[in-house]
Amino acid sequence: MSEAINQGHVHSSVDANGIATIEFGHPLSNSLPGKILQKLADTITEMGQKEDVKVIVLKSAGEKAFCAGASFDELISINDLETGKVFFSGFAKVINACRKCPKFIIGRVHGKAVGGGVGVASAVDFCYATKFADVKLSELAVGIGPFVVGPAVERKIGLSAMSELAINASDWRSAHWAHKKGLYAELFETTEAMDEQIETLANRLAKSNPEAMQMLKKVFWEGTESWDTLLAERAAMSGKLVLSDFTRNAINRFKAK
Repeated sequence: MSEAINQGHVHSSVDANGIATIEFGHPLSNSLPGKILQKLADTITEMGQKEDVKVIVLKSAGEKAFCAGASFDELISINDLETGKVFFSGFAKVINACRKCPKFIIGRVHGKAVGGGVGVASAVDFCYATKFADVKLSELAVGIGPFVVGPAVERKIGLSAMSELAINASDWRSAHWAHKKGLYAELFETTEAMDEQIETLANRLAKSNPEAMQMLKKVFWEGTESWDTLLAERAAMSGKLVLSDFTRNAINRFKAK
């Protein structure tokens, strides 16, 4: 098993105004091995339960990619259906943690988002991005499909746009395209300008009525109550496909590039 699977981090902090910041990172373009997915889901849940937390900012480390999605090193190491299901359930746990969190989550997307990264950007409640935050759902290109992240992406940008990403799995869509489709609330020329706006919004929300925000979040996520079951079923679909020779060969070709 590759050492890269055991790398990465999730850090969190809460400032005096009740603004929690959660940062995930991995040396391979902020890809997400299972351990990082689990810790990220747990941290989102933990911050959502803290009384002193008023709003959450979710970001990734570095200055290049926001998130490269699933860890190819871990994908290629999966040898049985249960392991595959458990791995893809990691993305389900992050999405469901965002969905169930009683606090608003502001997303900060500073660079490109692929696969699960698009899912994370779709699962937050309000997402800012820079002009460099292009998107791609590359799963079909490696013989799988965006089954787990699909419901979150579809909820955010609609079935037509999600289908466009899922079917044309090898091509990037620009940050401006993602903004137009509703994934990003606003685009910025620089990370500095984005961070300034995130600080402004987060501080404004920190002073808002917590009960009203919690009720509003429930309204926003109405109709997703079945996602615990739905995303587990989708994880099993991906877990089965990742065992195929087609997918293994496709992943190895991607890794060789």
